[in-house]
Amino acid sequence: MSDIDWSIGTWTNPPAAVSVADDGMRVTAVEESDAWRTTSYGFVHDTEHALLAPFAQDTAMEVSFHLDFSAQFDQAGIFVKVDDSTWTKAGVERSDDQDSLGAVVTRGVSDWSLAPVPEWHGRLVTIRASRSGDALTVRARVDDEPWRLVRVAPLDPDAEVGAGPMCCAPSRDDLTVHFTAWRTGAADASLHPDD
Repeated sequence: MSDIDWSIGTWTNPPAAVSVADDGMRVTAVEESDAWRTTSYGFVHDTEHALLAPFAQDTAMEVSFHLDFSAQFDQAGIFVKVDDSTWTKAGVERSDDQDSLGAVVTRGVSDWSLAPVPEWHGRLVTIRASRSGDALTVRARVDDEPWRLVRVAPLDPDAEVGAGPMCCAPSRDDLTVHFTAWRTGAADASLHPDD
């Protein structure tokens, strides 16, 4: 994997503050920032902070960050965007007082999946999105533990796609996420490790 320079990305929505140093990028989210379309809640939120760079077919992108959430719906991870109604966000979100690994896949309307990972709190999380064929494959891990499969979602192989680090703070004004890495490389060779 090769590092992506923080300066080449373009924000979908500017954060409250951004600082870049030798140890990564710190992003402070605007209160009520979020990404969601319609399902169950009835609203459309498109105020996420996602730093996007081109995400080519047959490549993968990884984002790493320190997990230190405390408020309802604090979230960080990777955002993969085709257009305003076709996108995926994947990472860790604090929901009902626990950190959970999950993804929101949006194709006109959003869906949401979560799996609790309380043991990840205070550790380094990496989210990996891999683009191959007609699929986006999302994996995640904490520290140097094995990768976990999070989601396989459809993604048009001919679409122009942007992807990169993302954070949102739907319920507070002082969430700062410390991203430590943004990398790109070859797409995963297969969906399953034994293939």
